[in-house]
Amino acid sequence: MLGGCLHVAGAERQPVHRKAPSPHQTHYIACMTVSRLQRFFPFLAVLGSDTSLGLGTSWAKQVLFPAVGAQGTTAVRVGLSAVLMLLLWRPWRWRLSRADAKAVALYGAALGAMNLMFYMSIQTLPFGLAVAIEFAGPLAVAIWSSRRAMDFVWVALAMVGLGLLLPLGLSGSTLDPVGVMYSVGAAVFWALYIIYGKRAGHLHAGQSVSLGLLVAAMVVVPVGVVHAGAALLSPSVLLVGLCVAAISSAIPISLEMMALKRLPKEAFGIMISMEPAVAALLALPLLGEHLSGVQWLAIGCIVAASMGSAATARQSAAVAVQPQSA
Repeated sequence: MLGGCLHVAGAERQPVHRKAPSPHQTHYIACMTVSRLQRFFPFLAVLGSDTSLGLGTSWAKQVLFPAVGAQGTTAVRVGLSAVLMLLLWRPWRWRLSRADAKAVALYGAALGAMNLMFYMSIQTLPFGLAVAIEFAGPLAVAIWSSRRAMDFVWVALAMVGLGLLLPLGLSGSTLDPVGVMYSVGAAVFWALYIIYGKRAGHLHAGQSVSLGLLVAAMVVVPVGVVHAGAALLSPSVLLVGLCVAAISSAIPISLEMMALKRLPKEAFGIMISMEPAVAALLALPLLGEHLSGVQWLAIGCIVAASMGSAATARQSAAVAVQPQSA
């Protein structure tokens, strides 16, 4: 029989006995598996954070916007996120000085305004493009704080991306100017959020985030109440809002905190730069938002500028800590 095994008459096939792995080998294999998981966990955590945030925002735009508008959606999301984080972290367990309280108040106000501006922008802009424009805020902070020659390359790349998106009459952009202005406002408040967040960076992360969300809720909830009124108390709105708060705030923040413990800040910055691309990809099936080739190119330029800025910051930090030869 072609392809079969030859069988010699009178010969018996001997059973093959495979030696079971020793306890030492089993332990080694288990350690290698755990090591691989630990190596990839930060990347998976950041990707999970971006995905969770994108899912929550897409769900909010699809379900809550028609019911309570962007202002009401912001109020429900931020308000319920504050409740969840306060219950989770119980920030009253730590003392807070007057200077720290001021830092947290500024951080929280910037967080609230950033969320409101962003949700207002995605009323008329595709989700992925709004995130890409908003990324100009943290990118500007990163470049302004370093001022290296290489950063001009990332500035130029980001400007190319923004030039392809913004309705400046140069690229034939058809984006809504009002939505773009809201997205630019979100970028400004994201930059302020980072600056004020650094001032509160010495506090426990759970304390600063939960108290910051409380202040953010105090900023945006009144706006939502004025716009949507009693509709905010609808059981369906509160139920969806609670789910959105968990998916787009509590889960991403927790995953990012776990990733930051295992990654240098610069490497974390590189990974978080995927957010505009993840948002645009999620918006395709969830919101039916199809982008043109030019818009995908613009997102790529902004993502590359953000990743490049974080990568060169990491290289610069590595050079700075090298010992000087005598």
